[in-house]
Amino acid sequence: MVRDFVLDVEQGAFVSFLGPSGCGKTTTLRMIAGFETPSGGTIHINRRDITRLRPNQRDVGMVFQSYALFPNMTVAGNVAFGLKIAKRPPAEVKQRVEEMLTLVKLPQLADRYPHQLSGGQQQRVALARALSIKPQVLLLDEPLSALDAKIRLSVREEIRALQRELGITTIYVTHDQEEALSMSDRIVVMNDGRIEQVGTPFDIYNFPRTRFVASFVGTLNILRGKVIDPAAGRIAVDDQEIVAARAIEGAKPGDIRSLAIRPEVVSMVTDGGAGNRMHGTVEHVNFLGSVVRVRVRFGENSLLLDTFNHPSVAPPVQGQPAVVGFAPENVLVLDGTEVG
Repeated sequence: MVRDFVLDVEQGAFVSFLGPSGCGKTTTLRMIAGFETPSGGTIHINRRDITRLRPNQRDVGMVFQSYALFPNMTVAGNVAFGLKIAKRPPAEVKQRVEEMLTLVKLPQLADRYPHQLSGGQQQRVALARALSIKPQVLLLDEPLSALDAKIRLSVREEIRALQRELGITTIYVTHDQEEALSMSDRIVVMNDGRIEQVGTPFDIYNFPRTRFVASFVGTLNILRGKVIDPAAGRIAVDDQEIVAARAIEGAKPGDIRSLAIRPEVVSMVTDGGAGNRMHGTVEHVNFLGSVVRVRVRFGENSLLLDTFNHPSVAPPVQGQPAVVGFAPENVLVLDGTEVG
């Protein structure tokens, strides 16, 4: 169920719906496409109410998760399908199919059938088919989920390059944070049928407004602290005082708040120096090749931090004392008071 969903999408923008399975992102996409009917509210494209129109009347193109290519049709036949349904002249259909297959770099495969194509090639045929009818809006429902990691990376770059070249308004459904962050002009983070936050990738990652957004997008440390001085941004975590760059709005001394800190902004430091300092013990060291991920425990709370691997510097050892540092501007106090 999707509730209280209000969103304006600018013409030519690439917008991603991001969220876990069952959050309502595909249902919303299917309502835009006309495969689901909303129980309330309206959907407009270029100020035209399309809420009750059939899918083929909406001027949208859709790429499905499974591609949904017709197995008994050639590549050219699949791309031409929407044009033939629209009763376009044969010469126009032929020219448009050639244009689309050139656009997706598959002109040499026009006579092949879907079972003769790789997953990446099938995805590009599905994209060419959706674009062949010159839709005002392109809808993509997790189109890369069936591809392996290396192919997925190259195809998503192709999709974004095509979208920019054509300037077509695009809505992209994904549960993959990296896809959304790397491809989108704006991200709509969804949870339990509602919008949690809308913003640019930069804002969504660096300034999450809710605990869900903070924990879902990227790796994140969540700490619990007791507010000391809300106006000064002072808060105690396991009896160690740290400072946020901003005042803690709506809080009073003694309130319990959640803090969000990204691992990449935390470093192991000496006791002196500017910024926040916390004393703890190395709880776990995970060697990941170019990066060493370290967990430092303070008491109830712990922090993950990432350091670059260097052959001349030995990684920390489990059980050793550690001092970690991070700047006040990297401490994000999340909305909502918790009961202490």
